[in-house]
Amino acid sequence: MKQLSGRDLVGMSTAAGAPMPVLLDVREPWEFELAAIRIDGLETRLMPMNSVPARFAELDPVQPVVCICHHGARSAQVVAFLERQGFEAVYNLAGGIDAWSAQVDAGVPRY
Repeated sequence: MKQLSGRDLVGMSTAAGAPMPVLLDVREPWEFELAAIRIDGLETRLMPMNSVPARFAELDPVQPVVCICHHGARSAQVVAFLERQGFEAVYNLAGGIDAWSAQVDAGVPRY
């Protein structure tokens, strides 16, 4: 399983000529409302983990996908699922939004 740090995600989203990833947030809506990653030009899709098996066809299997949750456990499960569905450029955000807040953007609330 491929892992990215928050800083890796920032680099990936600003790399010239590289395809822009989609940020797949697999948390619950209340969690997303409480704390979310905002990067200009980066599409974020809220798809709670339990809805992924029914909705993964909404994703482009060629576009890089970075999965995120609170600490990285749910998103790791979603990465494994997407890999089994044939997605190759799929990554887990190591430490989830909690690590993002601690390492990249302290303005994102921790919960």
